[in-house]
Order: sequence, then C-alpha cells, then structure tokens
Amino acid sequence: MKLSKNRLLNMYELMLDARNFDLKVNQLVKRGMVPGMTHLSVGEEAANIGALAALNPDDIITSNHRGHAQVIGKGIDLNGMMAEIMGKATGTCKGKGGSMHIADLENGNLGANGIVGGGHGIAVGAAYTQKVKNTGKIVVCFFGDGATNEGSFHEALNLASVWKVPVIFYSINNGYGISTSINKVMNIEHIYERAGSYGIPGYFIEDGNDVLAVYETFEKAVKYVREGKGPVLVESITYRWFGHSSSDPGKYRTKEEVDEWKKKDPNIKFKNYLIENKIATEEELEKMDEISKKKIEESVEFAKNSPEPTIESAYEDIFAD
Repeated sequence: MKLSKNRLLNMYELMLDARNFDLKVNQLVKRGMVPGMTHLSVGEEAANIGALAALNPDDIITSNHRGHAQVIGKGIDLNGMMAEIMGKATGTCKGKGGSMHIADLENGNLGANGIVGGGHGIAVGAAYTQKVKNTGKIVVCFFGDGATNEGSFHEALNLASVWKVPVIFYSINNGYGISTSINKVMNIEHIYERAGSYGIPGYFIEDGNDVLAVYETFEKAVKYVREGKGPVLVESITYRWFGHSSSDPGKYRTKEEVDEWKKKDPNIKFKNYLIENKIATEEELEKMDEISKKKIEESVEFAKNSPEPTIESAYEDIFAD
C-alpha cells in the first residue's frame, strides 16, 4: 500500500466523523431539532471516503441527497454543516438549504441535490468548464443506484462521452432506490456495464465497504480521466443501515438482511486493518473515536447557540451579480 501512515489515519478520521455525525443527526431528528428531510449514509463511509481520498484537494464534486459523508470527506467545517442542517444563520448556506442542499464552494463541493439525478448535468457542465479553461481539475458526480434509471443519467453520460470531459460518474449502489430493489428495475447485473453503451470505461468495486479497495479503483479512474481521455463510470456495492430517509422505517428489508450487512461494518473493517498492519494501536484508534465524537458534540452546541435566519435573508442570494 502506497499510502502513508498519516494519510491512512486521516481517512479513518474522516470515516469516524462521517459515522458519528450521522448518528448524532439521527438523534437530533428524533428530538425534533432538524427541520426538513435527512438521508443518512451510515454504512457507506468507505464508499465515500475512499473515493474522495484519491482526488486532489482542488478537484470538484457534485453531491446528492445522501451526501453527508461526501461533504465531510471534502473537508467542510463541521460547525457550519451542523448549523446548516439545523437551519441556523451560521450554516454553510445560511440555514436556507438544510441536509439535502449542503454546498461548500471553497472546498470544491458544488452542492447536494434533492432531485434524484439532479447532479448529472451540473457535473458535465462543471467538467466542460475545466476542459475549456484547462485547469487540470476533474469532477466527481456522486449518485445512488436509483438515479441510474433517470433520463438525466443517460443524457449526461452520452454528452460527457462525446465531449470527452473530465468527469467520473460514481454510483454508490446500496441496493435500493427508496424501497425498490435495483434488481427489479434493471435487466443487467451491474450498473457499471452501462458504460459500454456510451463508449467509456466502467469500473466495478465489489466490496464498497473496503475503503482501500475503493481508493485503489478510484486511483485508476482518476488517472484515466485526468489524462484527458474522457469520462468513466464507477460502481461500488455497499449498504445503508437506516431507511431511505428519516420518515422511512425500512420495512421492505428483513432484519436478517440488515444485520448481515452490519457485520460488514466498513469502519470496523478498516480499524482491524490498521491494527493488524501496526499502523496504530486499538487504544490510539479508540482515542480518535473519542475526539471525533467530541467534535460532533461541539458542532451541535455551535448550532444550538447560533441565531435563526432573519426574515429579510429570505430575499438574499437569489440572483447572481
């Protein structure tokens, strides 16, 4: 493994932050402290953080409705993110966007999107800009398996292929589009196979709960795209532990199915790797978890003590100068 000790531990730290952040948001939702809908990515930490670890800091992403781990992996300020989700004026979007519309332009995050497949066209446009301006940056478009049956998915892949723009279309396949199994609405075995229809490479990550496997595959995809060869499609297999959203009890899945996937916990898998390869001791990793939980608690306090947006602010940030 070419990654340094510091890099590996940073990836683990981000996976802890993503897990602890969403577990805390789940508690806040139940207490009625979060306005709007939330979609948690507990169980998908490796699929998100492994991909982002292969990017340069100034590369660009478009996120989706289940994007908390993505924006954390891209380096967002946790205080601003929690304040945004709790609808406070100190949020990254001044409390106007909430969980499904978190953006962080300074760190290259063009924003999450409440529309399924809404990021496809935005990503192609952003990638076209990088090509025309010759910035050397690439774009990663995150979306779920359900979005691959939207028309925007096929239009975006076709146009990106024709224009040969630097974009990675990344499907995090957790098996369900809300309550519908992807296997019931797709007549091929894997999403990545659709790449062939548009003349672009497809990459498959069989174990999306293995952060190093995700990273290694993304390294190859990033190299291909950054060399100016055009777009690629990547699919990783993972699972969300909670229902589709905060209003979904997930009754379409059996307890046995969920429990089997929890045994494949991506954070535990990576923790064991770090211990077995003497990257860190169990005590050191437990300490990292404590620090992560403390950061999340501090972000909640920051949000609770932040002001509500003013009525006047509803008329601000509507038009660009």
